[in-house]
Amino acid sequence: MKNSTEILFVLQGLNDTMSNKRTYFVVTFFVYLFTILVNLTLIVTIILEKTLHEPMLIFLCNLCVNGIFGACTFYPKILVDLSSELSVTPYKACLAQIFVIYTSVYCEFNTLAVMAYDRYIAICKPLNYHSIITPQKVVKLLLFTWLFSICESAIAVVLAARLPLCGNRIERIYCIAWAVSKLSCVDTTINNVYGYIIMIFHFSQVLLILISYVNIIKASVRSEEDQSKFMQTCLPHLIAVTSFLITFLFDRLYDRYGPTTRLHALRNIMSLEYLIVPPILNPLIYGLRLNQIRRRIFRICSQKIHALK
Repeated sequence: MKNSTEILFVLQGLNDTMSNKRTYFVVTFFVYLFTILVNLTLIVTIILEKTLHEPMLIFLCNLCVNGIFGACTFYPKILVDLSSELSVTPYKACLAQIFVIYTSVYCEFNTLAVMAYDRYIAICKPLNYHSIITPQKVVKLLLFTWLFSICESAIAVVLAARLPLCGNRIERIYCIAWAVSKLSCVDTTINNVYGYIIMIFHFSQVLLILISYVNIIKASVRSEEDQSKFMQTCLPHLIAVTSFLITFLFDRLYDRYGPTTRLHALRNIMSLEYLIVPPILNPLIYGLRLNQIRRRIFRICSQKIHALK
């Protein structure tokens, strides 16, 4: 096989399952614009309204920033593929896509875990909340969500880049490290072990989220105020975690252990869902559930309408 850096990957998932590309292009383009709009609206609202500068909403803002980061680097490539006869990507572009997608996904995991920790302290230890979740602690947690995600992704890309390849067909709509590793001519044990370590780490995060919510639910029955906190901030967070986790789990487990000759359409849909739905769902469920955000958005909109008259 020629030098790996000269390989042009064929993204077979898009070529096999999406025949009506024009329709998909239009739908994808509008979903892209809507994703940017809803996330940007929530970010601007939280930044402009000083009363919203509380830890939970800052973490939510970070979730929206990650949503825009993922969308602005994921959608353009899909739109290019949908407007082309054949879906292909150069070797270096594939590695770049792996880095971006993995960073976005890992940042989503880490931010959701941080938000669960924040809600646990707020409801289970309310008297100590402001002494534990200090502005300095918030900054450290935000840095953790990004720096750790970047490190995780960089290691995955480096491990994939070291492999000599004996093929160029990827049975997916976009590049992932495991799909590239399967094309290798040599042993990929190190890549597999690293993949399992990352899965175990993030699944342990999910376990901690679930444990924290068991304690939150127990604590929230003590008073109407705690129940209100749970319904306003914890329930949307739980919906976001569940939606993201189920589809991510399915995609990763199916990719490693599922059949390679069946259910292509289902696999492609599920592999897209955890990249497309959370960036839309997160700002919508929080924006609709939190009264202070909803009121501020309406106020900004009314001010703009009056300014145009």
